[in-house]
Amino acid sequence: MNDSAVPESSDENAPEPRRDKGSSGTDRRGIAVGAVLLAACAGLVAYGVLDTTEKPTPRTPTAAVTYEIEGKGTADITYQARSESGDAVVAHDITLPWKKTVNVPLGKAPLVTITLGEQGGRASCQLAVRGRHVQTATAFGRFGRATCQGELPSPEPSDASTVGVESN
Repeated sequence: MNDSAVPESSDENAPEPRRDKGSSGTDRRGIAVGAVLLAACAGLVAYGVLDTTEKPTPRTPTAAVTYEIEGKGTADITYQARSESGDAVVAHDITLPWKKTVNVPLGKAPLVTITLGEQGGRASCQLAVRGRHVQTATAFGRFGRATCQGELPSPEPSDASTVGVESN
C-alpha cells in the first residue's frame, strides 16, 4: 500500500464552511448604502450641470417713442425699436399715413427714416419722445428721403430701480 494515497472525498458530502450570518448581511447593507449615496451624489451633480433654468437678466430702462409718417402712397420706413443691440426695423412698401409707438432703450437714439419710391411724392416724418414733439422732416420727389432723430438720456443707476417703468 501506498502511504501517499489519500481517500478521495466527494464535494457533495463535504460540510459547507460556516458563514457568520451577521457579516454577510452587513456587507450587503454597506454596499446598498454606498450605492444609494453614490446615486444621490451623481443626481446632485447632474442637476447642477443640467440645470437649464434661465437666470433673470436685468431689463434695460426704456422711453416711449412715437413715430408718425404723413403722406399718400407708400414708402419704405426704417425705425429704431426695442433692441438692445441697436438694430433697426425695416418695413417696405408701407401704406401712408403710418404711426407706431415703441419703447426704445435709454441711451439709444430713436430715429425714423422714410424713403419714397420711384413714383415720388411728398411725405413727412414726426418724432415724439414720451409724448413731447422732437423733430419733423419732409421727403420730396422720386426716391426722396427724410430722417427724424432724437436723443434719449443714458440710463442712470437710479433708473435701474424703475426698470420697465415709463415716465411722462
